[in-house]
Amino acid sequence: MKKEILPIKTERLLLRPIIESDIQNIYHGLSHPLVIKHYGISFDSLEGTKEQMEWFEKPTQCWWAICSLDNQTFYGAGGLNDLSQEHKKAEIGLWLLPDCWGKGIMGEAMPLICNYGFDELGLHRIEGFVESDNQNCKRAMAKLDFEYEGTMKDCEIKNGRYVSVDIYAKLNTK
Repeated sequence: MKKEILPIKTERLLLRPIIESDIQNIYHGLSHPLVIKHYGISFDSLEGTKEQMEWFEKPTQCWWAICSLDNQTFYGAGGLNDLSQEHKKAEIGLWLLPDCWGKGIMGEAMPLICNYGFDELGLHRIEGFVESDNQNCKRAMAKLDFEYEGTMKDCEIKNGRYVSVDIYAKLNTK
């Protein structure tokens, strides 16, 4: 199902394929306490981050580096996880460095990722799984027309405590 990941541009953003030299930026983000607070993985070394870089290469993943239009500033990463050709669905994921929060980057990047999934990959459904106490992400999902479908109560253990996860989805209605 995975196709070649091509760059996507807006008036201020560049979403481009993640490359090997992004490892330092990926590590910076996925070791930052504020970023990983609601994220499923974290790394405590540059060496450990190689695992994430290898994950990006798998055919069931389709991720971009989110950068300034001139490609000089790395904001974060976003994409589609667990692409399923059989079920025509995937899970959306996105994280930004804290300095980039509140600047509309997520709201600009997520529709591009969804459109790619629907138009280029032929997906019918894009899912979002959000920790129930992550109010900022829940508001973003609602703004982007993801529909709340329910809550999986105490379905994961994170830092020694149970975490509930809200399920959101957007369907291709074209």
